[in-house]
Amino acid sequence: MAGVGTASGPVSGKAAKKAANGGYIVFLATVAAIGGILFGYDTAVISGTIGSVTGQFALDTMQQGWYVGCALIGSIAGVLVAGTLSDTIGRKRTMLIAATLFSICAVGCAACASFIQLVCFRIVGGIGIGVVSIVAPIYISEVSTAEKRGTLVSLYQLAVTVGFLAAYLVNFCIQDAAQGADYSSSALQHLLKDEMWRGMLGSMVIPALLYLTVIFFIPESPRWLIVKGRAEKAAGTLARIYASREMADEQIAETRRSIAGETRSEWKVLLQPGILKAVIIGSAIAILGQFMGVNAVLYYGPSIFEQAGLSSGDSMFSQVLVGVVNMLTTVIAVFIIDKVGRKQLVYWGVSGMILSLVMIGLYFLAGSAWGLGNGFLLAFFLFYVFCCAISISAVVFVLLSEMYPNNVRGRAMSIAGLALWVGTYLIGQLTPWMLENLTPAGTFFLFAAMCIPYIIIMWRAVPETTGKTLEEIEEYWKKF
Repeated sequence: MAGVGTASGPVSGKAAKKAANGGYIVFLATVAAIGGILFGYDTAVISGTIGSVTGQFALDTMQQGWYVGCALIGSIAGVLVAGTLSDTIGRKRTMLIAATLFSICAVGCAACASFIQLVCFRIVGGIGIGVVSIVAPIYISEVSTAEKRGTLVSLYQLAVTVGFLAAYLVNFCIQDAAQGADYSSSALQHLLKDEMWRGMLGSMVIPALLYLTVIFFIPESPRWLIVKGRAEKAAGTLARIYASREMADEQIAETRRSIAGETRSEWKVLLQPGILKAVIIGSAIAILGQFMGVNAVLYYGPSIFEQAGLSSGDSMFSQVLVGVVNMLTTVIAVFIIDKVGRKQLVYWGVSGMILSLVMIGLYFLAGSAWGLGNGFLLAFFLFYVFCCAISISAVVFVLLSEMYPNNVRGRAMSIAGLALWVGTYLIGQLTPWMLENLTPAGTFFLFAAMCIPYIIIMWRAVPETTGKTLEEIEEYWKKF
């Protein structure tokens, strides 16, 4: 946010850093970031259910794509309303709504009686994904200090990778246990063996209820409260963030100055030249990021490994390794993003992604002729995940949460989020078709080609925001 937790105005960066109550800020950021676990869990858990759901409901490739992509339709709807919702009723209440939607999705998927019902509940969960993907990073950015904002917002992406890994592990454990287990309870037999996809999808209810509970222990964003004219309530939270009522009052004054003279938070404000440019650039990097292969790997990893000749058990275990590398690399990114810088991480990471995607494409094109084993494929898969996790995955939500002005942050981020989820839906829907018609080699070569415009846009159009306050970033876009 602008003003809250920043180092501009009367609160210098050095003073703010010394005065900030780091433990409390980390607590607030961690609670909000738990929404990322649900995001990651709901996104990744489907990878282990595609085969069994396809077999049970006799799905063709397009229906299989719809099963994966239907949640992303919900995500698109979620991001469309998330900005307005969070700007209207507040960040905290919006996160509560998202947690409720995740809970409904988990229970509904486990108990559904038909493929249509399954799709409907997946869409409900998708709405929750879309909402939390917007509001959680915004909340974290609005309670963070400028020096640590990149690190703290990256906690959200770290939580996403924890969700990925948790889903992969749950899928692997349920499938492994089902091989020889006979459950005494008919309900468990139904959920965890006969139709184990129900147990995989229904297991999300545990993190969903956790999130729903812990949100009650955090305050509303002080930035949002000040915008709504409730400065006294904001002062209490700011006093805890800065461990000083005097610092809190100074920060309130700075926030009021930053929003003085701004128009109300309306959609037409987004058409102002500088803001419009920021929205277009943010949307471009959001949608292009999805066409670089990351979600194809997350959704269809086991299917791709099976096409390479691995057994279903080995494919699921390989996907667990993907989740481990994804999470551990994101831990590294959390600690270096505010030191190395957003753009440098993208330059190096995307270059590595191009190399690994080309190598994976060559494996499928000529691996047999060249005598390349499955270890070659897995090594470059894991290298691709490493490069992606330390660059675009770590950077995208940080950039989108900090690059827009105060009064339109929720709405502007919703537009960028919409672009992200449209791209994610298209990849989820089209990947089975591409693997079948373009071949796996052609699909991965296409992903490699899509990395090039992304890195050009980051180089030429996106400013380096590392270490800058939200007010300073806002002033940059106002110059256009």
